[in-house]
Amino acid sequence: MTAHLLRRVRIVHLSGPVFRALAAGDLDGANAIAPVPVSPYFAGPAWRGVWRRRAERVAREPASAAWVTGLIWDERRRLAVGRAGYHGPPDESGMVEIGYAVEPAHRRQGYAAAALEVLLDRAATEPGVRTVRLSISPDNLVSTHLATRFHFTRVGEQWDDEDGLEIRYERPAGGSAGSG
Repeated sequence: MTAHLLRRVRIVHLSGPVFRALAAGDLDGANAIAPVPVSPYFAGPAWRGVWRRRAERVAREPASAAWVTGLIWDERRRLAVGRAGYHGPPDESGMVEIGYAVEPAHRRQGYAAAALEVLLDRAATEPGVRTVRLSISPDNLVSTHLATRFHFTRVGEQWDDEDGLEIRYERPAGGSAGSG
């Protein structure tokens, strides 16, 4: 990934009402209150489950809005290209899990790597974070390669009721996020 792309990508956090609108498939409602505009894909069926879970989490724990999934925003293009964030604040052991997805029209352009690097950089500066986790479907070779590039180590497997079998990867939060 080029440093150029990293410098122009940031994660834009969302509020409970935006999560609820996206979960309901209400693109106009989401765009009326979101900090940046999103395309129809964001309110489409593929991502509604994520938005629903984030809306529920933020309703229970309002402070988690600063941690959970936000938008991958390309500053130069003024365009939301995907979603990325943590599943929530650090747990009692200091672990955060990162999730990300790029809208199909913007894949293979370095956005997932840029978002991952932004999130790893934040994890390295947060005093309560010690470990970062990724959970990846065994057939998602692109994300598996990305985990390797960013020095994640396979630590086990888990079953996710929505996504099926996932391979768990972890790395320490501190140190360089660079993909060297």
